[in-house]
Amino acid sequence: MVEIRKAERQDVPLLLEFIRGIARFGKMEDGVIASAEVLEREMFDEHRSEAVFAVVDGREVGFALYFYNFSTFIGHSGLYLEDLFVWPEERGKGYGKALLLHLVKIAHEHHCGRMEWMSLDWNKPANDFYRSLGAVPIDECTVYRLDAAAIERLSKDVV
Repeated sequence: MVEIRKAERQDVPLLLEFIRGIARFGKMEDGVIASAEVLEREMFDEHRSEAVFAVVDGREVGFALYFYNFSTFIGHSGLYLEDLFVWPEERGKGYGKALLLHLVKIAHEHHCGRMEWMSLDWNKPANDFYRSLGAVPIDECTVYRLDAAAIERLSKDVV
């Protein structure tokens, strides 16, 4: 039986372990610069994001990290799923689905107008799973990103 529990301040090292795990899976380990101090401040002091764990027999087997955004078109907040990750040896047991459905429940309780996330194009098992739940890819959009260096550079042009 899977239990879903909210991450707490003392879980920061565990959150970093999951973040590194998802980075390894996505072949993006070099991109992880998050630290315990940053996660603690951003998540538990500033309340900018939240996380939940899937727990089985007292052991965390997966996690999901999310935050709220706002859609001007629909006039409602939305829940944005930043990361959903289940340890590879625990996949196929329904833990990822339990995490996602828990977030659906949170989105419903908060009257969110939508729930969104990104998925790597090459991650066919994840994409098939999302489609099986009724999620649809937004093919007509491209994700753009300004990293910290670009933000710093551009901020100098702001009067």
